[in-house]
Amino acid sequence: MATERTIRVEALTRVEGEGGLHVKLDGNRVDDVKLSIYEPPRFFEGFLRGRPLEEVPDITARICGICPVAYQMTAVHALENALGIMIPEEVRRLRRLLYCGEWIESHGLHVHLLQAPDFFGCVSGIELAQRFPQEVSRGLRLKKHGNQLLEVLGGRAIHPVNVAVGGFHRAPSKNDLQRLIPDFQWGLEAAIETTKWVASLEYPDFLCDWEMISLKHPSEYPMNEGRIVSSSGKQIEVSAYETEFAEHHVAHSTALQSLRTDGQSSYYVGPLARVSLAFDQLSPAARRTAEAIRFEVPCFNPFRAIIARGLELIHAFEEGLELLKTYEPWVPAKKHYDYREEEGCAATEAPRGLIYHRYKVSADGKVEFAKIVPPTSQNQRQIEKDLAQWIPKVITTNDQQMSDDCERLIRTYDPCISCSTHFLRLKVERR
Repeated sequence: MATERTIRVEALTRVEGEGGLHVKLDGNRVDDVKLSIYEPPRFFEGFLRGRPLEEVPDITARICGICPVAYQMTAVHALENALGIMIPEEVRRLRRLLYCGEWIESHGLHVHLLQAPDFFGCVSGIELAQRFPQEVSRGLRLKKHGNQLLEVLGGRAIHPVNVAVGGFHRAPSKNDLQRLIPDFQWGLEAAIETTKWVASLEYPDFLCDWEMISLKHPSEYPMNEGRIVSSSGKQIEVSAYETEFAEHHVAHSTALQSLRTDGQSSYYVGPLARVSLAFDQLSPAARRTAEAIRFEVPCFNPFRAIIARGLELIHAFEEGLELLKTYEPWVPAKKHYDYREEEGCAATEAPRGLIYHRYKVSADGKVEFAKIVPPTSQNQRQIEKDLAQWIPKVITTNDQQMSDDCERLIRTYDPCISCSTHFLRLKVERR
């Protein structure tokens, strides 16, 4: 006789935000999987309305402590599109450098302290550090250099304050940035070592049925600009985002879930999607490393996302190093603009995937409407579907082991979900 089991994860502890997991099993068949996000609504889109558009970059940076630059960059690009601002090349290059800093600190943290412990059965990064002190110390130093770049360029490492519509409030001095060059030279070699280390780990044999989505730029690896591309071959203008993707309420979550409008199908965003869809635009050192470790794209194994993050670490250090070496200050740091009544949208690539903003501004420079779609909401439905495929492979009579295996998959997707979470408290009902 089949045995019905209901596994309730009351809280995904030590994550950015609050959520749980509900799994209903009928024997070895998965009846239902719900990733429940029950954190109260934060109303960022609501309290942006009526505020001067100049306040938007600093306010949106508070949405995420891990990826504040992603929210700032997407916001300023959307507002500049609304106002018709054409930023100079110096601003564009400096914004890519700022994004490199965020990718470095986010990927460095996730690779070494959040996902790597799972491959060694460690319950935390602290336990991993006891077994692999050199590797964890290297990861912490990588993250530190990303934070240092954010401090110099953004004003501070968490929630930077130097980003402005039209450019920056202040252009950094040449000396301030060039002082970072030796650390970035070390970081490039350390990132290569890191990627080779994680590539040597043992990976579960698990492939997902994804439609991968990311930005793609004609001449550079996607960060701030480009068209939206799909592993199905489709190309979408960012201005058409809302005709192709739609957010939906679900009863078990206060977070919206994004689906494709054609058929209501889920999709996947993140480093593995970027590397798979824009592999030819990775930096030379990243491509050489991928060849050395025999990393093949497209890759549909979520556990190998840690390798994709390693390759992007290499890219961020190599591109960042080139930008540091060639930087020249300019004046003015911020371009003048005039207000007008208009709408503008933009998409960039946060460390954990595609992020989209749209704003409507008034003739006196106030925000009349704001729409923000983070990567987590875009991946949430796909995570549930992938868990439904993963659970039959790891079903045991031991609920704690099942819990650990589910966490292990969840942690592959998104630093905002996976922040330091290495155990679940379960409530199990059997009949």
